[in-house]
Amino acid sequence: MAYLSGMTNRLGRVEDGNTVSDYDKEEIKRGFSISTTVVPVVWDKIKVNVLDTPGYFDFVGETEEAVSAADAAIIVVSGKAGVQVGTQKAWKLCEKYKLPRMIFVTGMDIDDVSYRKVVEDLTELYGKKIAPLHFPIRENGKFVGYVNVVKQAGRHYIDKGKKEECPIPEHLNEYLEKYREILIESVAETSEEFMDRYFEGDEFSQTEISATLAMNVQEGSIVPVCMGAPVNLRGVSNLLDDICGYFPSPDKRSCNGIATKTNEIFEANYDFTKAKSAYIWKTIADPFLGKYSLVKICSGVVKSDDVLYNVDKQSDEKLNKLYVLEGSKPLEVSELHAGDIGAIAKLNDAKTGDSLATKAHPISYPKAVISTPYTYKRYKAKSKGDEDKIAQGLAKIMSEDLTVKSVNDSANRQTLIYGMGDQHLDIVCSKLLERYKVDVELSKPKVPFRETIRKNSDVEGKHKKQSGGHGQYGHVKMRFEPSGDLETPYIFEQVVVGGAVPKNYFPAVEKGLQESVQKGPLASYPVVGVKATLYDGSYHTVDSSEMAFKMATILAFKKGFMEASPVLLEPIVSMKVTVPDSYTGDVMGDLNKRRGRVLGMNPDHDGNTVIEADVPMLEIYGYSTDLRSMTGGSGEFSYEFARYEQAPSDIQEKEIAARANASEDEE
Repeated sequence: MAYLSGMTNRLGRVEDGNTVSDYDKEEIKRGFSISTTVVPVVWDKIKVNVLDTPGYFDFVGETEEAVSAADAAIIVVSGKAGVQVGTQKAWKLCEKYKLPRMIFVTGMDIDDVSYRKVVEDLTELYGKKIAPLHFPIRENGKFVGYVNVVKQAGRHYIDKGKKEECPIPEHLNEYLEKYREILIESVAETSEEFMDRYFEGDEFSQTEISATLAMNVQEGSIVPVCMGAPVNLRGVSNLLDDICGYFPSPDKRSCNGIATKTNEIFEANYDFTKAKSAYIWKTIADPFLGKYSLVKICSGVVKSDDVLYNVDKQSDEKLNKLYVLEGSKPLEVSELHAGDIGAIAKLNDAKTGDSLATKAHPISYPKAVISTPYTYKRYKAKSKGDEDKIAQGLAKIMSEDLTVKSVNDSANRQTLIYGMGDQHLDIVCSKLLERYKVDVELSKPKVPFRETIRKNSDVEGKHKKQSGGHGQYGHVKMRFEPSGDLETPYIFEQVVVGGAVPKNYFPAVEKGLQESVQKGPLASYPVVGVKATLYDGSYHTVDSSEMAFKMATILAFKKGFMEASPVLLEPIVSMKVTVPDSYTGDVMGDLNKRRGRVLGMNPDHDGNTVIEADVPMLEIYGYSTDLRSMTGGSGEFSYEFARYEQAPSDIQEKEIAARANASEDEE
């Protein structure tokens, strides 16, 4: 598209790593898109902003951002692979945002590609909406031209994607009739007058068909199918013609925000005569390119010297320069009109999802719904002292990619990184190394077990040291029992009679407890659900001190805890797995293997089953990869922490042994 419209004078190839839209080093190295790129193309005096989004599920956040800024979508289907899970996911996303769409079948130059099969599969999935506009002409198995269904005419390719008229080969007439019937039927259904004419056998003119098609495509009641071999420039100019002819210009789309002063709905509708407002749909934070906030102008005309108000941060943003991005190339512009997409450099506080407007008319736009990441790993710096650099690099990556999260799990002394899948996390590490020169090591995270007791115990703890001068003396008698509250580490009570332990040492006893519950005696995990009662003890007028009583308490806790039948608790998560009905059995079997308890199964009325289960957190590591391979990528899952439960004895023994070895190593 960029080449045909004259935006670039060379035809890039993914294999050569020189395409306009995949310019990131990671994309070039791996040969697929990782982030959304804007490629503005001018065709037939119409500006078309193409947002090129990744196809891999790990980068769905990029696609979700782009969909929130788009007015229409082209779903690319590989002629060779046919309709895949990704096609269906893209369709679902378009439904969610009510986007008009078109399907482009690519790879028509490959010998054994069946366009007919793709059209049949699409029709089976989406019914009468699917309307092919073109279909291929092949000679000796080679893709040499196409038939235009609206014009009922054949075209033969000549040099550089150009074409000339040619007769329609006889054997293709039956397909022309079939596809034209589909098209005419959908046109007829748009009005009673057309319906009557259709039944009377009246012919529709080409203009009538095109106008009705445009209306239906914009409503989403017809989804045209086109095809081509973009590598040879075949079918690309048709696609651009169809985009300009059938897709709605932004002023035909509705776009509403909330006027925050009055709480009323503001109908921006990409009207350039209304007050200025814009929505930041993506952020680029590249050390080489700099920081850009990609905006969709929702109303008015934004100029480079404007001061806009960030409605979310409640701060003013002075715009220095406005750009239009052509892939990685920023081109400075003086203004951006409603409906257009551009970039603002170096905004201070602005983040993806923020709304910009004027202070007099602050407008807030709905934020894109971004998928939650559930795959996580532990990460640490390979070189000591790199921690700060990693934190800064990750902060920039997280501002660009909202599906990456970093969590400091201080209870287990580990830092965790969350993403959409293993490949996603690998790429984040590659970016840290490539862009910010820090090397990160990923490993399996520690599961946050807890320790508690099941029975009661009664013990004493004595801390006694005699050295020259003052000695140290602290002595406590304590009872330990389960408190029944697994949310709280401990409950402390004292029932000392007759001043056996003076009041001023009670805080020292509690300090000893506070320290003890951080690392339990069983396997050094945090302790929960213990009630400690101080009921007796003794002291020495000279040698007793706060320190001595704290030490005595720590001794008593260790002993008392181990005598009160200690157990490990493991975290349990509530999990929802959505899978096509045909995979339900496999997924249930796999959940059972993971010690999961299936609580229920409900249909979601889209041909899927939602399985609800409680699964130990220990067993869900690597689940996203396993679920994808079990369901061919169509399964989805989410989970949240539910509660703690006693771990089975074999798990407990394994964990205690592993922790004993680990602490020896650490020492």
